[in-house]
Parts: sequence; structure tokens; C-alpha cells
Amino acid sequence: MAKKVAVVTLGCPKNQVDSEVMSGLLAQAYIDTDNLEEADIIVVNTCTFIQSAKEESIETIFEMAGFKESGSCQTLIATGCLAQRYGSELMQDIPELDGVLGTGNIDEIMEIVQAAERTRTTLIKPGTPDFLHNEKMPRRRSTPDYLAFVKVAEGCDNYCTYCVIPYVRGHFRSRPEESVIQEVQDMAAQGVKEILVMAQDTTRYGLDLYGELRLPHLLRQLSCIEGIEWIRLMYCYPERFTDELIETMRQEPKICRYIDLPLQHADNKILKDMNRRGTIEQAETLIGKLRSAMPDITLRTTMITGFPGETEQEFQTMVDFVQRIQFDRLGVFSYSQEENTPAGQREDQISSEVREQRREQIMLLQQEISLARQQRWVRRVVTVMLEQKLPDGRWMGRTEGDAPEIDGQVYITGAQTSIHVGDMIKVRILEADSYDLIGEVVS
Repeated sequence: MAKKVAVVTLGCPKNQVDSEVMSGLLAQAYIDTDNLEEADIIVVNTCTFIQSAKEESIETIFEMAGFKESGSCQTLIATGCLAQRYGSELMQDIPELDGVLGTGNIDEIMEIVQAAERTRTTLIKPGTPDFLHNEKMPRRRSTPDYLAFVKVAEGCDNYCTYCVIPYVRGHFRSRPEESVIQEVQDMAAQGVKEILVMAQDTTRYGLDLYGELRLPHLLRQLSCIEGIEWIRLMYCYPERFTDELIETMRQEPKICRYIDLPLQHADNKILKDMNRRGTIEQAETLIGKLRSAMPDITLRTTMITGFPGETEQEFQTMVDFVQRIQFDRLGVFSYSQEENTPAGQREDQISSEVREQRREQIMLLQQEISLARQQRWVRRVVTVMLEQKLPDGRWMGRTEGDAPEIDGQVYITGAQTSIHVGDMIKVRILEADSYDLIGEVVS
């Protein structure tokens, strides 16, 4: 009888795509299970983006190791960014771990599992990872039937001074357009309605393969695929957000009026120290163009507080910018000092207390801004993707302004019994708080 395998995913949606590919490959020889107690093999796909992610990954590995005593687990594998970065240390410090697999070896997941069943094994390619999945690889999606992540590129060439991603994911490398289009056509045939298009630097797509920025062209092709209703753009760096891309978004109704635009700071000196391209004035000009072309667009960004050397005045520049721009969504990270990064080696580190205090200040400010921004939807009719029926009879769903598992929800009353998860319906918004909307079905 075939053994059972469970894949546990940590970190971002890009990591989830890797897990889905590994699950698809493993399904050729093993039975997939979500029940960790009955899994003979457990694969932990780890994250190492910031210190808290590393800690969560290590804690999860130890937690999964417990199933060697309380469950059926015989083989425990660590994959992903933490494994790529600290594979040898993990094998040395965690004797329950049977194998580690780097980010450049995802297509060899079967080999590492089979080898680790016999003896403890490490499989990490020297140098920078170069793996890139394609549409022919088997993939077991873990998202709902109507939703899928589409990773159009791998790796990163930005080398922000605080970030380890280029070192654990390798250079930026785009998938061919034909590969992406075929994958989405197959997804649509399986009932997928919403795709989240992503890369570490999505707006850079195509530059390495075609010598030009090809995201607008790709999006127009994807918009022609029957069955796909929403195309959502994630991780769009501002410096390569072209006028052509704005116009493509404006013209194509399937492309969600939603942009995830990670800015990280609002002071030009700090941005330069971070090795971020462009200035905050250029970013503000871009935001103005987006809102002019699509007045209802939902803008999300992220900020980092307490970067080395950040003065109170430079932090205040960020506060003033956030207050002035009025983002719909904003996430804040307190700076994480990562070893072997230029920022991590600086001597002018900000204390963790100050980093966190500044993070909380921005979060409180944004809570007020989000509440005010949300009010513009009250009394309006919006399209909602249904995701779950609640025990009290209400439904829960999302608008095109809400990314799954990141942004808010719409709580809906008055729904008919004939609707189902994945349906798209019209809802009139009655109330709004900082995160969620409350509405009723429009007959």
C-alpha cells in the first residue's frame, strides 16, 4: 500500500505554488493527506524572509518531528528558503530531520524523499538556485476550486540591502508567455475564476527573456481566456510600473482594480540605503496616475519601520506620506536584522523597542485611514466572489479590492439558497469598518 505524505506550507503565496508543485510530483508515488497523524512522510516548506518567519519555520519542524512519536511519520523533510539558507545547520541541530531540499531542487522532491527513507540526505545545489516550474509539471492546488496562484517568474535581482531573497531564490527569471498562458487555460478548464499573478518583482516580468517589460502583453493574453473573471496583480514594484500597464489595467475589465505596490519607506535617503530604485516623488506620481485612470482602484502597500539609521525625522516623513496618500490597505513590518545582508551588518541598528513603537504608530494611523476609505463603498453595489456560508446563514466573500487571506471580507445577508461557493453576485454595501464590509444581496 502506498505511503501517505503531507506537505505543510509556511510563508508567502509564492511558496505555496512551490508546495503545490511538490505535492503534484509526490502524488505520482504517494497518497496526499492533510491528516498529519496518519502521514508517513511530512514535508515542511519553510520561509526565511524575516526573523519571525525563521522562528516559525523552526518551531514547525520541531512540531512535525513530534509526529514521529505520536503519529505515523517515518520521514521528515525540510524544503524552501530556510532549508536553502541553513540546510547543513538544520541537519546538524535537528536529528529528527531526515532530509533537506533547496529551492533550486524542487523538481527533485521525489528523489530526496526516497533517499531520506534510507539515510539522512541533503540536496542543495551549490551557487544560486535556478529552478523554474512550467505548465507540464504536475501540480495539486491547495486553494479553493475557483482560485489559483500563478507565479510568472522566480528569483530577484533587486538586492535590497535588508533582504535575503536573491540569495535563497536566485536571479530573476521569467517563465515563457506560452507556459503561463497554457497553465491558466488549464486552470480555467478546471473551474478557476480568479488568478493572482505574482513574482518576487511582478512588473519586471519578461525583461530577462524578451528584453522588454512584457507584463501588459501577458495580461492582455490572459484576459482573453474564457472562464477567467478576475486577474489580480501582486508584488508590483513601482519603478517598472509603466503607462502601458496602467492603460492595460484600465482597458481590460477582467483585471482587478487592485494593486499591491510595496514601497517599504517614504524617505529618499532611507530608500537609497535600502537600495530601492526610484524616489518617493516618482512613486507618488505613479499613484496619482493609477487613481486618475481608475478612480475606484484599491491600493495596498507595505512599509518597514526602524531601518538602520532611521532618524525620527525620516520616520516622520513616512508618517506624513501615509497620511497624505491615504492607502486603502497598508501592512507594516518592523525591520528584521538579517545576517549576511548589507543592512544587517550596519552598526547603526535601531533598538527593537523603537522599531516596534514606530510600527504600531503607523498601524494606528492606517486603521483610521482604512476606516475612512472604506466608507466610500457604503450604499454602492459591488460584485462579490462568494467564499463561505456561515453557520448563522450569512455568506462571506470578497470584492475585487480584497486579496484572499490578506485583505478584508464582505458579510452578506439576504442570499438565496441557490447560490454556491465561487459564485459572483451583486451586493449592496450597508456598513463598513476598517477591514470588512457588510451588505445585502441585490435581487
